[in-house]
Amino acid sequence: MSTDTSRQCPSVRYTLGTAGDTHQMHRVSTPMGAQFPTTVCELGVPLTASGARLEQVPAAVLHPGDRRLPLPGWTSVTRPERIAVIGDTGCSVPKTGTVQNCANHQTGWPFPTIADSAATVTRPDLVIHVGDYLYRDDPDRENDKQRNPGCTTTADAASWACVVADFFRPAETLLAGAPVALTRGNHEDCNASFHGGAGGAWFRYLADELRDDGSCDRFTDPVAIRAGLLNLVSLDSSSADPADNGSTADKAVFTRQFDQVNQYAQRRPGEDFLLFTHKPLWMVKAAGHTTGDVTWLTRVLGDAVADTALHRLARNVRLVLSGHVHLYQMVDFDTVRPPQLTVGSSGGPLDNGPDDLLVLGQPVGTPPQAVHQSITQTVGPTGGTGIAGYADLGHGSAGTTWVLTFRTADGRVLGPTCRLDTSAADKSFLCPPGTPTGPGGDRPGGYGAAR
Repeated sequence: MSTDTSRQCPSVRYTLGTAGDTHQMHRVSTPMGAQFPTTVCELGVPLTASGARLEQVPAAVLHPGDRRLPLPGWTSVTRPERIAVIGDTGCSVPKTGTVQNCANHQTGWPFPTIADSAATVTRPDLVIHVGDYLYRDDPDRENDKQRNPGCTTTADAASWACVVADFFRPAETLLAGAPVALTRGNHEDCNASFHGGAGGAWFRYLADELRDDGSCDRFTDPVAIRAGLLNLVSLDSSSADPADNGSTADKAVFTRQFDQVNQYAQRRPGEDFLLFTHKPLWMVKAAGHTTGDVTWLTRVLGDAVADTALHRLARNVRLVLSGHVHLYQMVDFDTVRPPQLTVGSSGGPLDNGPDDLLVLGQPVGTPPQAVHQSITQTVGPTGGTGIAGYADLGHGSAGTTWVLTFRTADGRVLGPTCRLDTSAADKSFLCPPGTPTGPGGDRPGGYGAAR
């Protein structure tokens, strides 16, 4: 993306085999009004390419400054070794109500700190963002205006300058270090005219297929992304249950989409699939002392999975990665249902979470399945406000499974380091003794309950 008035696309030079060559980028869109004063260019690069570098750039200021572009570090017969999962990263500046302290990157808006920590501590070769980038609904109320020229008035909301303020600038170090897979959040919604606004910005700058006309759709088809032997599927759940009140409207739409996810997975039965979508399928928001006293999200998505031809997700869908609730939580069921990892803790105002001990055994999903294990990162051992951070997902020592840790905003590991069981029939994380699990598991207490 460039605001240079020449509207020219730069070139990219990369090495393929032993030969280096320069390739002209293709123009996707040109400036459109005050909201989108940019020229957007793109280029497909072969998986085996290396050393990509921008050339012939007319812009006066360039990011990244060294002109080097991150390329995949995996091949067609390997997979990413370290993945950073982030979500719900924007700084909340609503039209009414409490405004987040965007200028404070420690206790106010931690996303810039989290992005830097992920880049320098985890050093991922892939970043997955589970949605919600644009939170500045009324930039006139923000407290970091001096950093955001062009994103300082009410009329600037969802403009290119606000996309820079909420995402591109704070994530600059991370974006310069690794390829990024993005899915859409409910904050990137369509306005009444289905043109412009946050949804228009999503489709112009961040979507898998970029648009040039500022248009916005409520529903888009799932997108399969091959990362060597690892497969990612992005499912747009931004319009699922808009009020979070348990509505099952549009269930048929999502059933078709989950059928498509399963079709992708069944074509490559020997490879792992990670489904990433903004709204969680089986996240536990609250739980009481009695069985059935549980609030989980998102019912329309859980019901849609149950209505698919398989009545579940394919066996090789190993994990579901989501955000939306501003917490970090991993729940698993020790069944063919994959664990639900929720990472909505990477920037926005944090939500309250449940007591993990009360989550265990609670029936969740369609059909109901008892939670086998729950790890929620909150300030107290019995729930409370969430803790800002991100997920670090990497290979096990043998490279055959996945190891999961939660890292705080400054990159410290908090809680247990858990290894995903290789069983496709009984999917669960193997965590250190003391992590709360359901009946037959370890004695509650320790890592997962005491934070």
